[in-house]
Amino acid sequence: MARAKKLKLHGFNNLTKTLSFNIYDVCYTATKAQQKEYLEYIDEEYNAKRLKHILTDVSEIIGANILNIAHQDYDPQGASVTMLISEESMVASKLDNKQTPGPLPDAVVAHLDKSHITVHTYPEYHPENGISTFRADIDVSTCGRVSPLKALNYLIHSFDSDIVTMDYRVRGFTRNTKGGKVFIDHHINSIQNYISKDIKDAYQMLDVNVYQENIFHTKMMLKDCDLDKYLFGIKSEDFKKAEQNKIRKHLQKEILEIFYGRRMSKF
Repeated sequence: MARAKKLKLHGFNNLTKTLSFNIYDVCYTATKAQQKEYLEYIDEEYNAKRLKHILTDVSEIIGANILNIAHQDYDPQGASVTMLISEESMVASKLDNKQTPGPLPDAVVAHLDKSHITVHTYPEYHPENGISTFRADIDVSTCGRVSPLKALNYLIHSFDSDIVTMDYRVRGFTRNTKGGKVFIDHHINSIQNYISKDIKDAYQMLDVNVYQENIFHTKMMLKDCDLDKYLFGIKSEDFKKAEQNKIRKHLQKEILEIFYGRRMSKF
């Protein structure tokens, strides 16, 4: 297959590429004490220090130079990290926007400017049915040749995710050498093309794309429904069959409501 011609631009690539990435972890906590322990566990597992480490790895994967980091742990729970990044001299030649999965530990280096990476966490619990959830919102916004989708697999592997929702959009324009506007500089028909096979095998996926607006949306829901995976501080064998089925029903309702983005009155 013939290679696509390299796009020649007039000056710097001014296209802004943004990946908005939301992960959800759903858990059943049988008692108030377990709810409290779950929130404490999440606050410790994904505190500002850990999130800062994850975002630093992301900046290395996409080749960014970190200018400034602001981070905060909140009371009673939650954390935020904001990282300003800029372009860095290119030290690698394997720069492309091909629809292939990005690396986990390996670095992809790019020219970046006027860019940022942010993460915010939101732990919470249901007041009645024992369901606890943890949400992390991550934005990776770059200005340059390489899409932040290259860091997608690393981010998915960095969190214990039951549900993942992703939005990728390309905004603004740059110009070719004759002055003509260029509104996207790479071919893309789905975020899924940047996701590795092991992740695809583990999740059910759904796309909603608006190609003419350069907006791409993918939702992922974990296929594994092993009850023990969703229990915190207790095992399924500690419950009678009827209680296990009731817990499964609560968990499934929570997961489907998050995945489809609407409440389900009858389930």
